[in-house]
Amino acid sequence: MKATIWHNPKCGTSRKTLAILKEMPGVEVTVIEYLKNPPTRAKLAQLYKDAGIAPQEGLRIRGTDARERGLPDADADTVLDAMAAEPILIERPLVETDKGVALCRPQDKVRELL
Repeated sequence: MKATIWHNPKCGTSRKTLAILKEMPGVEVTVIEYLKNPPTRAKLAQLYKDAGIAPQEGLRIRGTDARERGLPDADADTVLDAMAAEPILIERPLVETDKGVALCRPQDKVRELL
């Protein structure tokens, strides 16, 4: 099985999720450090759609100015535009496998995709 993780190595939850993926036999992991190689707006929209969540649910609040900018109450297009422009606004880790996509908070949520 293939798995892609949009990862921030400075994030403990992201590191723990990656560790779970790496310890699973038969899982081929692609790691994308999204702050260095951000997903496109279209890819973000697809990930959230496949995860069954609104972009606002994938918005990182802690450590960002999202709240001050009114992003938690903004429409999906505004949130996606902001995330595409400033990937720090993307909550992590997002994981995509053949079984679907999930925002893996807590990290054990990744097991549902394996």
